[in-house]
Amino acid sequence: MESSGTTRRQATRQKLYEAAVTLIAEKGFSATTVDEIAERAGVAKGTVYYNFKSKTELFEELLRHGVGLLTASLRAAAEESEERGGTRVEALDAMIRAGLAFIDRYPAFTQLYVAELWRTNRAWQSTLLVVRQEAVAVVEDVLREAVSSGELSEEIDIPLTAAALVGMVLVAALDWQAFQPERSIDEVHSALSLLLHGRVSGH
Repeated sequence: MESSGTTRRQATRQKLYEAAVTLIAEKGFSATTVDEIAERAGVAKGTVYYNFKSKTELFEELLRHGVGLLTASLRAAAEESEERGGTRVEALDAMIRAGLAFIDRYPAFTQLYVAELWRTNRAWQSTLLVVRQEAVAVVEDVLREAVSSGELSEEIDIPLTAAALVGMVLVAALDWQAFQPERSIDEVHSALSLLLHGRVSGH
């Protein structure tokens, strides 16, 4: 059983993550100050330093936290699909939807994550690569099972295909948010689902 102190600390951290991600998405990491994060979260500046040693540590934990949530939702989608007796390809389809739902819920975090992924000189680059690999590994596992069960061809390159699926969902979802917000999650999911099932060529 968690103590009320632990729960309160988690709630505070959650507030700080939300404040930080919104500000950093608006202004960039360098321009965002700890004062502003504290103000946006509605806490004293000392609270930020009580929970995190520095702005960099806060950001690193934010990335871990956010990608951890994404990884958990992908894994849950695959497991639910499996429990329903679905195929591995159906599990991948469920993961695409879970990814879209995550991005719909945390658009600022996703923008931040995608932007940071391609910067090379950041203090948190190694953290980012670790958490990215955790998310991609969930997809790799399902692809590997799909190949061994004969649902997918043995010719597929699992690491690249997994990265491509994750990338497709991230970029398509950000495009949807920014340029086609009138579309429903069902429409976006259907379009990506056709790509997954290889039906774009019209066969």
